[in-house]
Amino acid sequence: MNTKNNHNASSPQRLPPLNALRAFETAARHLSFAMAAKELHVTPAAISHQIKGLEDYLGQRLFRRLKSGLELTRAGQVLHPKLTVGFNRLGDAVEDMRAIEEGPLAVSAAPSFATRWLAPRLHRFVGAHPDLDVRINASTRLIDPSRDESVSGDTLVGSPVDDADIVVRFGTGDYPGFRVDRLMGVAVTPMCSPRLLNGGHPLKQPADLRHHVLIHDNVRYDDGRQLWDSWFEAAGLPETDISHGLRFSHAFLALEAAADGMGVTMGMPALAGSDLASGRLVAPLALSLPLKFAYYVVSGSDTAERADVIAFRDWLVDEAARAPT
Repeated sequence: MNTKNNHNASSPQRLPPLNALRAFETAARHLSFAMAAKELHVTPAAISHQIKGLEDYLGQRLFRRLKSGLELTRAGQVLHPKLTVGFNRLGDAVEDMRAIEEGPLAVSAAPSFATRWLAPRLHRFVGAHPDLDVRINASTRLIDPSRDESVSGDTLVGSPVDDADIVVRFGTGDYPGFRVDRLMGVAVTPMCSPRLLNGGHPLKQPADLRHHVLIHDNVRYDDGRQLWDSWFEAAGLPETDISHGLRFSHAFLALEAAADGMGVTMGMPALAGSDLASGRLVAPLALSLPLKFAYYVVSGSDTAERADVIAFRDWLVDEAARAPT
């Protein structure tokens, strides 16, 4: 009488040799040792030997040898379809693995970081690693929600890495279960076109801002307030009206508007470095407001030690170390 063994789901089952299972699955599919041998590039005798060994291992006959050909026994009929599914899944797993290894390095970043910081520097990484293909995606999902924001389609839901191999997040850095490296802290200060330093209402001190258009973006201060509100409080002008002005969904759009002379924005030197260096933007007031949010390089435990991910992470850290913040 055959007995059915119960296996603990957490312990591996002792399986017959893989070559024998493959020989049986192929022969059962063709109902022919000769056809199986042709497919597997071996001799019919080798197929017969593998199946005989499998039958001995299992203690079950798998084929009936008839004059008209082969026929599966009841045991063979039970085993064959499940083996076919198993080998198909193994093949799919290998193909999925190859697709990951052969595909481009998937990098995601918050939009303003991707536009103003990453893209202008990316040529240096490409030049140093010509064998690596890189795909850059900009996503607002890589900006942590502030304390007073309800979770929406644009805030953090699910994985901090947003289905990428490596990401640059703007947030707290608190992402349990992931490799997290602090890239750089940030501060904000008023920025504008140099044209606003002259004229009828030159911008020389914080009180002069009441004569200029305030430009707002989607970045918030640590307590969830608008950046202008927090900055004016730090400047000793907490009653300043900030309800009017231009509003943009991204910091990089606000910086462009400021450079075009449309008003004054609260900008991050880390994102405006090239415009400040060229004089397209100026930071006329000394007061700078540090933020608790910072930029972090985040990768999943399954990708963090991949060679291409390590190369990109190291490059980001090196670039940030020599860039103004």
